[in-house]
Amino acid sequence: MAEEQVAIIEQTDSIDEGISEVSEAVTKYLTFLINSETYGSDVDRIKEIIEYSSVTRVPLTPKYLRGVINLRGNVVPVIDLAVRLGKETNKVGKRTCIIIMEMQSDDEMVEIGFVVDEVDEVMDLTEEQIAMAPQFGTDIRPDFISGMGKLYDRFVVLLQLEEVLSINELSELVDIESNRR
Repeated sequence: MAEEQVAIIEQTDSIDEGISEVSEAVTKYLTFLINSETYGSDVDRIKEIIEYSSVTRVPLTPKYLRGVINLRGNVVPVIDLAVRLGKETNKVGKRTCIIIMEMQSDDEMVEIGFVVDEVDEVMDLTEEQIAMAPQFGTDIRPDFISGMGKLYDRFVVLLQLEEVLSINELSELVDIESNRR
């Protein structure tokens, strides 16, 4: 009888280990729409989502830079994610919002916002549900894509926001743009 109890306990322990391994492999992704296409990003990168309000345009800046907002006394640049991904910008609608994230820039954390047409949902994806990004055939730079999330019967493009919103690259593009003028 004691041997059976030990065997049951060992089985329970192995089941618990299996469950914790599965739960550790799940990552939460925020999905959002841009030009009717669904994209996603790791939720750990997102600080907050705010309603689209007045964005102050900054003269002589590239088209992808919508402007800046005042967020609790801080000046936060707002990137038009559609334009940054090489797509047409959409008009601001009722569901348009700004997603705020913190990024490392040199030795400090910097807040940066990006405009999306609509926030969709937070979804859990396991490693098995994430496929490698295609190396060709997409209209988005391959280094901007971290993978393709399999969601129901469709794919969600998972963005590598550190690359898409790279402060160093965006600064270089601003410098190039201002030198052209």
